[in-house]
Amino acid sequence: QVQLVESGGGLVQAGGSLRLSCAASGRTFSNYAMGWFRQAPGKERDFVASISWSGVSTVYADSVKGRFTISRDNAKNLVYLQMNSLKPDDTAVYYCARGKGTARFSTTQRVDSWGQGTQVTVSS
Repeated sequence: QVQLVESGGGLVQAGGSLRLSCAASGRTFSNYAMGWFRQAPGKERDFVASISWSGVSTVYADSVKGRFTISRDNAKNLVYLQMNSLKPDDTAVYYCARGKGTARFSTTQRVDSWGQGTQVTVSS
């Protein structure tokens, strides 16, 4: 079973930036698509971004398109989420996710494993 560990969350002012990292255990990291979801208090877990196994293909939620960038380093078993121009509405727990296959994904049904989450708080 893969272990996913997120880091990089914190408190930032509106308009600021954060970079989240997710470290994956195991030797098969490059065989899977990876992604990020987020969950605000009292709300469902929502898709943010995902990236194919090779890193060539990405997809974003409309709410973050143009502000967030997902990337991966298969040599280091890492996936990143660069978040710029942050808004108070971006406040949530952010979860790293491994897909069930190699292709990018955008639903929780396509997720194989979850990290424990990292809190991102954007103040106005």
